[in-house]
Amino acid sequence: MAYTPFDESERRAWAGTAAAYEAGFGRLCAHPVPRLLDAAGVAAGARVLDVGTGTGSAAAAACARGARVVAVDAEPGMARRAARTVPGAYVQIAALPHLPYADGQFDAVLGNFVLNHVGRPREALAELRRVTRPGGRIALTLWAAPAAPGQALLGRAVRAAGVTRPPSLPALAPEDDFPRTEEGLVALLREAGLADANCRPLSWDHRTTPEEWWSGPAAGVATIGRIVRSQGEAVTERIRRQFVVLAREFTGSDGVLVLPHRALMASGRVAGAGGGVG
Repeated sequence: MAYTPFDESERRAWAGTAAAYEAGFGRLCAHPVPRLLDAAGVAAGARVLDVGTGTGSAAAAACARGARVVAVDAEPGMARRAARTVPGAYVQIAALPHLPYADGQFDAVLGNFVLNHVGRPREALAELRRVTRPGGRIALTLWAAPAAPGQALLGRAVRAAGVTRPPSLPALAPEDDFPRTEEGLVALLREAGLADANCRPLSWDHRTTPEEWWSGPAAGVATIGRIVRSQGEAVTERIRRQFVVLAREFTGSDGVLVLPHRALMASGRVAGAGGGVG
């Protein structure tokens, strides 16, 4: 099936942003990686697929455990950066819901904050299930809704500046969406045919600086970056000034910005022979 307008918008949102992403949002997204690998049962010798690898944090962690790692990303710059960062992984350019792999090729499949970037999450999960062997595990992270205060900071700055989401940035189609809750994610995994589906919340404080946190959207990273830069330099500066004011709520006397974040981590097993990854 063809990619959706949401998928195409995501491609544009991430194009050319690998360096800026790695310097800011990438550190945030790397936080759940160790627990994600545990949920997928990643161990030495396992055949692991890291989907939407970004700059390669999950792929690097899987390689460090002795796994045989394949990593993919839809953004060529991300894939190139991951290939340099994680020389032990085989990195390719590919995008859900179409992966260039055989049925049951992998023991474990990882998707670290990937499901929120695809236009048809159910088709994406079906594809992850297809490439996972019977008995293998799929583990995913996803931003929870409503957003935690730290995650909502940049959006608050945009709204405080009087800026709305441009109509050129399509949202996920209602029929493709699902509740971003523990129950909603478990239901999605079960609908995809995964056994032993489970989900638990993750909460942590991301420590950064106001300058680092602003650098991502200022460079156009992700949808928030496209919104920030969508209406010219004057509007971008207006948003930045609102961000500086609002960021004071989370900034200590040492200048460190402490941002509470909340995510969901879910996993499930592909039904069939066996139970563990090996």
